Amino acid sequence: MKSEILGSRYSIQEQLGKKPGRYTYLALDNQTQNLVVVKLLKLDNDFEWDSLKLFEREAQILQNLSHGAIPQYLDFFEVDSPNSKGFALVQSYINAKSLEEQVKTGRTFNEAELKEIAEKLLDILIYLHLRNPSIIHRDIKPSNILLTNRSGNSVGEVYLVDFGSVQNITAVEGGTLTVVGTYGYMSPEHFGGRAIPTSDLYSLGATLIYLATGMHPADLPQKDLQIQFEDKTQLSQHFTSWLRKVLEPSQEKRFNSAQIALEALQKPETVNLNFANYVAIKPVDSKVILNKNAQKIEIIQPGTGLMFSSLGKFIKNILSNIVTIIFILVFSNVPLFGTIISLILIWLGIVQWTDFFFEVFGKTKLMINRKKIYLNYQLFGMKYEKNQSSLRKDIIKLEYINSFVKEEKDLQGRTSYKEIPPVIIIWAGNKQYKLTRMTQTELDWLLKELSDWLELPFQRRIIPVVKSNSF
Repeated sequence: MKSEILGSRYSIQEQLGKKPGRYTYLALDNQTQNLVVVKLLKLDNDFEWDSLKLFEREAQILQNLSHGAIPQYLDFFEVDSPNSKGFALVQSYINAKSLEEQVKTGRTFNEAELKEIAEKLLDILIYLHLRNPSIIHRDIKPSNILLTNRSGNSVGEVYLVDFGSVQNITAVEGGTLTVVGTYGYMSPEHFGGRAIPTSDLYSLGATLIYLATGMHPADLPQKDLQIQFEDKTQLSQHFTSWLRKVLEPSQEKRFNSAQIALEALQKPETVNLNFANYVAIKPVDSKVILNKNAQKIEIIQPGTGLMFSSLGKFIKNILSNIVTIIFILVFSNVPLFGTIISLILIWLGIVQWTDFFFEVFGKTKLMINRKKIYLNYQLFGMKYEKNQSSLRKDIIKLEYINSFVKEEKDLQGRTSYKEIPPVIIIWAGNKQYKLTRMTQTELDWLLKELSDWLELPFQRRIIPVVKSNSF
């Protein structure tokens, strides 16, 4: 095959790899004088129609990808020569060794290097999984990840190659799935015939275990289907917990996305990876109602009801209304100015009373089921939604922000301080669904309940005193 020219353009230099019916060659593009990779699917005795389907899908998907760490699509054509009949896919050549080759030649990786490799691969997966529809690689393993030589403090540049098993979500949900992948690096659901984006996270975790131990994941012991690697490594507690989470046999217990996995890896101080020692207990005097089962979680926060503490706000509102009435009467003869200021004061009064009645008689209801999330506010039978509902699968982050004091200055430069209550924020894309106006213990309880039900680690954001001009 060497020295043969394919497509009247690509001169074969050497064979890089071989699978049944598929060959990979290093070739010279006679037009650009650049080295390229030519993948050839031969119509020979090993040919299968499923192979052609995967080959065409690889070409189609690569043609629509543009990422510096993914081979660039260059050409696709039919081959009909005396020596070969089939189809050829041409892509850019990356001069680097695979992680498998690196390990076999004696290269080892410390924890900092493993984390850097993980971060770079997660960046690629975020790009693939956020495509519309999501793209699942389905064959992440050491031989499909290329790594250049070390450069300064960097482990080297990381590249993800071989998209021959790639699948998009539409194809997965629209019909039967051809099971492709590599044993030991496949998640249980992938091995069972259904790959999802978090299946790639499992394969990434298994790859990192191979780099950390030098052993094939299938050769390591398992307990309840989870790979036992801890006694073969000397990794930090946080990185070990992170690896255990991406390697969870149950897809629901893994990180929900590559983005969340990356945040958990980069910010160990803000993400709780281990909830085993954290017990959620409802405060005995809480009026908050929690209903949950396998299909939904519902949180209902009723108003405080008429209490002695409400009297102060009631009197304050009455006094404010008296001032408003006096102003309107005094300036009623000033047509434009008086009318504008009066309307503003009336509007502020309405907002003030609405806030008071909602706090006393209103109700906040958060509902998350397997399809969507919504949050509405109810007062005297009327419902209001600040944000429209979002899809359950769009939930990307569960965040807790502590109570803090905000420093403010008025026009005269006088300083005042306002206490901002703690809040739970559920992020669905760019939309925020907030739970607040509760005690610290109530929010701690609900935070754990939401985290368990969503299978989503929560983040705590600590905010100190913040000046008004930077808040």
